[in-house]
Amino acid sequence: MKHALRATVAAVAATMLVPFLTSGADAAQTPTGPDGGAAGAQWAATQDGPQQYPNINIQWDVPITMSDGTVLKGNVYRPADAAGRPIDAPTPTIVNLTPYTKLVSNLADHAQSIPGLSDALIGLFRQIDLSGTPLSGVTDLTKSFGGGELRNFTVDRQLIKSGYSQVVVDVRGTGFSQGVWDMLRQREQQDTVEVIDWAASQPWSNGKVGMNGISYSGINQVQAAEKQPAALKAIFPVVPGSDLVDDVLAPGGGFGFNFIPLWLTAINGLKLIPDLGSVLNGQFDTRWLADRVRDPFTFMDVLLNVYTTARIEDLDPRAKELLTDSSTPRAGWMGDPSRVQVPTFVVGGWHDLFTYSESQIYNQIPLPAGQKQLLMGNTYHVSSGNEYAKPGLPPRLDVLQRAWFDKWLKGIDNGIDGYGPVTLRQQGGGWVTSNGFGETATGRDEAEYRRMYLSAARSGTANSVYDGSLTGEANSDTARLSVAPGLTTLCSNDAAQGSAGILSIIDGCAKDSRIAELNGLTFTSAPVAGPTSISGPVAVRLNTVQDAADGYWVVTVNDVAPDGQSTVLSSGQIMASLRQVDESRSSRSANGDYTDPRAYTSLDRREPTVPGEATTLDIALPATEAVLQPGHRLRVDVFAGNFPKGLPILPMLLDTGFRPEHIQLDPDRPSFVNIPVRGNPGW
Repeated sequence: MKHALRATVAAVAATMLVPFLTSGADAAQTPTGPDGGAAGAQWAATQDGPQQYPNINIQWDVPITMSDGTVLKGNVYRPADAAGRPIDAPTPTIVNLTPYTKLVSNLADHAQSIPGLSDALIGLFRQIDLSGTPLSGVTDLTKSFGGGELRNFTVDRQLIKSGYSQVVVDVRGTGFSQGVWDMLRQREQQDTVEVIDWAASQPWSNGKVGMNGISYSGINQVQAAEKQPAALKAIFPVVPGSDLVDDVLAPGGGFGFNFIPLWLTAINGLKLIPDLGSVLNGQFDTRWLADRVRDPFTFMDVLLNVYTTARIEDLDPRAKELLTDSSTPRAGWMGDPSRVQVPTFVVGGWHDLFTYSESQIYNQIPLPAGQKQLLMGNTYHVSSGNEYAKPGLPPRLDVLQRAWFDKWLKGIDNGIDGYGPVTLRQQGGGWVTSNGFGETATGRDEAEYRRMYLSAARSGTANSVYDGSLTGEANSDTARLSVAPGLTTLCSNDAAQGSAGILSIIDGCAKDSRIAELNGLTFTSAPVAGPTSISGPVAVRLNTVQDAADGYWVVTVNDVAPDGQSTVLSSGQIMASLRQVDESRSSRSANGDYTDPRAYTSLDRREPTVPGEATTLDIALPATEAVLQPGHRLRVDVFAGNFPKGLPILPMLLDTGFRPEHIQLDPDRPSFVNIPVRGNPGW
């Protein structure tokens, strides 16, 4: 008894002293640049050095009962002494809710925790470098594994040993949790709030909760923060989304064909794995089994329905709900980051699935810079953190996460709130920091919007269906330029993006659009005279003519090198029948042109096109940060399809008639890109 009391007092004292022991060393350092300077080095030393506690205690499959009686299952990780006994002192708690099962999280965690082997494996990932080869994209994937991404996805043992508890929970209807999978909608959001409240009330928690995780587990962090639970004090979402229909389900109305089926298959497959331990010990959850029998393949039937039903009115009601902006399920998928009141560190990528939402989340959160941060890499969904821990490069993601939670959950003055606040990898350049991005940029970081007009004058730079030009001044060109649906976009940056980055290993597709452009229209500028930055959201206006009741339009903005390589900076798409713009969610530049024309993407607002008549389309492209080096050119590509990233649902696909689509160049109805520029391009 005496020894236990002495251990308890020592643990409490150690926990109380940590902020004071650490803050003095860190407070003297002011972050500088993308790597954080001396402060960044201190954050890494804090994460990688000896921690306060030597071990971790794990409680498996702890039941957490929701307000409707459904039982979720969570693994609880706590700091422990050398004998593996959990400490008695309450600690801040990190919550992660996942649909990919905490079993996967646990296996990945243990793979990283095998003495000797895991360090060697992570070291190998960090050393693999195929830069300069046709498979340099492999390097982006392997280095992300060594860049802290796995610790964000699974469990960060260093974080726990430093005096945090972590709870990893299977969301409703997945893993070992009861219920029917709700796919990030209202009931699941309520569950997240209830899990936060549960964690905060446990005796091992001091009542302060943070959230972490990647992708789905990043989205539900932002959703939870919008609900403002009292115990939630900070979040660290990696590649989160907020407008899920326009991010991945049906951007511009083009259904996310190569991501959504794979994603649904993965989650529905994993959720059917039973808790074998409970089977062996005679405690198998029969309600879990009943729930899986009741709904074994969530939304797979809806996916089949949208590609086998020829008329809009005959679609499955659930499909109609998700594609109608006024429906309750759709409302559950539309976030409102303006309601977030806790410190938020957003990590994203220019070619991520949720790239549009990531900068929007940062800009809409009504907190001062520092309490909100944005880090955007030149990355895809699975390669976050692939550049790190070298001079001029950001710290690893687990290092930034640790510093963020130490600041906002433990009160340690480590300077992380002085980092950034916006840290960006310029496409075509290096890492930079700025005071804002897009609509929040000011002073030297603010870009000026200008039109670049599509012209029929041949640029002589592209091997495409039609090799046009971009001009800085309005032109008097009149021409009808046609493009037909095709399959060259199988080899494209959009195909790599839609595969979550898996296909990015093929440089000839992901980093060079020349194959895709064989079946596209290209419009290319003169070379820039000096370094020219493109910073912010981009909008393209096209004066189009359809030969049918609908058309599927895809545009990309590219950086063209002197050797001809054409690299996508940003891309957007729209179904012509879904062209109606939601002014309440859109923005314009000072001259009145759209900078972010957000379509409703709603079936009840469809306006079929009239064959042969001109139709104006305004297409939104996600914000980007890039620099065109001297001698490089700006290019706009236009396609009449985007397979496999996007494929319209069958009724709309049939309405296109698979017919060619036309851009009608007309000086009275000009087609142009509204581009945010810094520098002197000389156009």
